[in-house]
Amino acid sequence: MRSDLDGRWTEDRDGDGAVTARRHRLPVWLRAPFEGRALREFVYVLLSLPLSITGFVFAVTMLALGAGLLITFIGIPVLALALTGLRGFGSLERVRARSLLGVDVKDPHPLQPRDSGPLAWMGAVLKSGVSWRHAVYALIHMPWAIFSFAVAVVFWTYGWAMLTYPLWFWVFPAYAGQDGIQLYGDGTHHIYLDNPFEIGLTSLTGLLVTLVTPWIVRALTTVDRGLVLGLLGPSRLVSRVVELESDRGVVVDTAAADLRRIERDLHDGAQARLVALAMDLGLAKEKLLEDPQAAARMVDEAHGEVKVALQELRDLARGIHPAVLTDRGLDAALSALAARCTVPVDVEVDLPSRPAAAIEGIAYFTVSELLQNISKHSGAARASVDVWRVEDRLLLQVSDDGRGGADVTAGSGLAGLAERLDAVDGILVVESPVGGPTLVTAELPWRG
Repeated sequence: MRSDLDGRWTEDRDGDGAVTARRHRLPVWLRAPFEGRALREFVYVLLSLPLSITGFVFAVTMLALGAGLLITFIGIPVLALALTGLRGFGSLERVRARSLLGVDVKDPHPLQPRDSGPLAWMGAVLKSGVSWRHAVYALIHMPWAIFSFAVAVVFWTYGWAMLTYPLWFWVFPAYAGQDGIQLYGDGTHHIYLDNPFEIGLTSLTGLLVTLVTPWIVRALTTVDRGLVLGLLGPSRLVSRVVELESDRGVVVDTAAADLRRIERDLHDGAQARLVALAMDLGLAKEKLLEDPQAAARMVDEAHGEVKVALQELRDLARGIHPAVLTDRGLDAALSALAARCTVPVDVEVDLPSRPAAAIEGIAYFTVSELLQNISKHSGAARASVDVWRVEDRLLLQVSDDGRGGADVTAGSGLAGLAERLDAVDGILVVESPVGGPTLVTAELPWRG
């Protein structure tokens, strides 16, 4: 769901991905006390108190017992059991955060003991940074949960009690023997909220407190979100290692596919042509004495085949890494690329220096594939390529005025291109509504 600045408009996405706009009669600050999100956050704060106390007591008891028994071997399994229990407690907290706070927190990576057996398992638990982060969470979350519980309960109860005071103030004269809520009293003076003006003012104050309470609770749960994401989620370092391993796999697969393409092009193209050329020259050699004119014609045809084979080899070499890119950089290489495109292309390159050779090559082949897509699928009349640098990032945009409809998620060549860019911490963004125009933006690290 997405809302505008004053909260009157929201966009809801149904199961088929269709977006419908819905207008609310009340702004968000008036609706907040009655929305499901406010109730879920309040329930989260209420549940945090007993759960955090339970986790704190378990953590302190088991960790202290394990640390005290480290003088003997018994302390090691006790600490391992304590950390395992805290990991289970963390799993419960992640589920609670997902369901009540809407926190998109992933489960940490599971333990991977090097060997089988209890000793390997205990070693993996004790060496795991995730286990100790769960212990830290259990220790520091309890004081915050107590504070959040007290603040949230006070604001909710006092706000609604004052807001509904006109409905139940009669309880005091009927059953408590006083005119209303007592604000002040001593031996001689008493101040009660008992006249219509004071009752109305109390209700108005309660309304203000009730309206501000969801935002106070939301601010409190923001801290909880940070704690869950920072301490109970996967380690950033481990996630980065997994991401790099995945990217490395993409790079290896891409390199293997490129090698297979080069092998196929050589086998089906230049190699086959050179084999035929060798056979023609052999025949010409045999006819050289008995039919010189026929031999001359065959040599002339072979000369033409040599030119074609050389052009195929040049095209193949250009597909591996064009010489103009190495010698003169992106500006000249992209201009040469645009000149071969079937659609008129305007090229503008504004770079103070040259990026790393690998990044330069990726940028070149990204533009090359995008221009090929424009030639084959877009039906465009014109296209443009813009390349520039922003701080430590290389940005390039390829646009066309074609029919649009390009989609990265459709499993097309754009998906493979996005994977290649992601392998070097790059980003590919495609804006291509049906009917056009299409704008593809790629962002790469500079690494010059």
